[in-house]
Amino acid sequence: MAQVELVMPKMGESIMEATIIKWVKNVGDTVEADETILEIATDKVDSEVPSPVSGTIAKILFGEDDTVEVGKVIAVIATEGEESMPEAAQSDTQSNGQHSDEAEVAKVAEVLSSNITVEVEKVARPSMSDKFYSPLVRNIAQKENISIEELEQVSGTGLNERVTKKDILNYIKTRNTKTSVSSTTNISVKEKEAVPKPVKVESTKSKSTSGDVEIIEMDRMRRLIADHMIMSKKTSPHVTSFVEVDVTEIVNWRNRVKADYKAKHKENITYTPIFIEAVAKAIKEFPLVNVSVDGNKILVKKNINIGMATALPSGNLIVPVIKNADHLNLVGLSKKVNDLAVRARNNQLKPADTQGGTFTVTNVGTFGNTMGVPIINQPQVAILATGGIKKKPAVLETKFGDVIAIRHMMFLSLSYDHRVVDGALGGSFLRKIGDILENFDDTQSI
Repeated sequence: MAQVELVMPKMGESIMEATIIKWVKNVGDTVEADETILEIATDKVDSEVPSPVSGTIAKILFGEDDTVEVGKVIAVIATEGEESMPEAAQSDTQSNGQHSDEAEVAKVAEVLSSNITVEVEKVARPSMSDKFYSPLVRNIAQKENISIEELEQVSGTGLNERVTKKDILNYIKTRNTKTSVSSTTNISVKEKEAVPKPVKVESTKSKSTSGDVEIIEMDRMRRLIADHMIMSKKTSPHVTSFVEVDVTEIVNWRNRVKADYKAKHKENITYTPIFIEAVAKAIKEFPLVNVSVDGNKILVKKNINIGMATALPSGNLIVPVIKNADHLNLVGLSKKVNDLAVRARNNQLKPADTQGGTFTVTNVGTFGNTMGVPIINQPQVAILATGGIKKKPAVLETKFGDVIAIRHMMFLSLSYDHRVVDGALGGSFLRKIGDILENFDDTQSI
């Protein structure tokens, strides 16, 4: 007879929370080990959370659309024949919620008792219209001086129209541009009618009043990516260096072996695993590029885990990670690249597939771009962009003198965090990658 706590899994080094999208199982349902219990999402990946044991769902502690910190208990599973008690579990949850509410009321009262008169019970507890607001939503409302009456005007997109963290934050953004309302609890009926009511968007597309502009709501993943990119630019002073590389030998070698490779391995070989192999070799010589920053400390990563930025059919971006890339040969890297790319595009990646990256490679040449200036994928300190491969006239040095020849050329660009990677280190590391590619062994078989 035992109860097993299911916690929100850690989805990556920089991921501190995840949002519950859907509960696949409910209280009282039986579940087998490794069977999916719920679906969650972060800014990097949507994923399913499996049950660690066989048993019965005894408690569910968070609802759909709730954002939960990693490591927090989200459900309890009764095992070894222990019968779950849905009603009791629900009662316990409600009781815990009441105790939490009472503690929060006491805390608010202590802070406000000095010189602010407010009806704490109405701020902290569910509203008079019997709507329930999570402690997180109530805390945000309190910090923004949003009264309970004003909070009731917020349209909820959660289960049973419950107001989620996203709803209250979106409301606060629009609230600043609308008529301010009184924050006292004795607001009049006339003032209630003046409270701005945000429009609940039913479609992701709409048009402006003039009809000249189409308005598209960002989906959840795009909003998270946007926040992550802004955070990266605020965190790291970005510097970007460039080199031009002659990859003629690589192009000729790939053209020569790709038919045999496909016949043997039933898949294509691309340039990506060749670039990743070069990066892994260069990191071996410049380990201080394979780091992260923790306050005033530099954390040098012993494992070389290279992320490969992958565009999804939706237009969003995801970064699956090749673990211990320096331990794989070219065939192993090629198979790993192809596997991750296919599963990424089919939304089949697991949380572990996006965790633990120490360096990222993004291929802007795929889209016909000559070069790019990428944004660092936090908490990493560097990211490499590979440009398009173009035929160009280039000067070759021979024992008979310099000659002009048609060569396959490409640009590499490295963005790095100038807090810990100076120009000498960043430039030398990038040049090393170029040298490895230019000295590629075109006699190797695969």
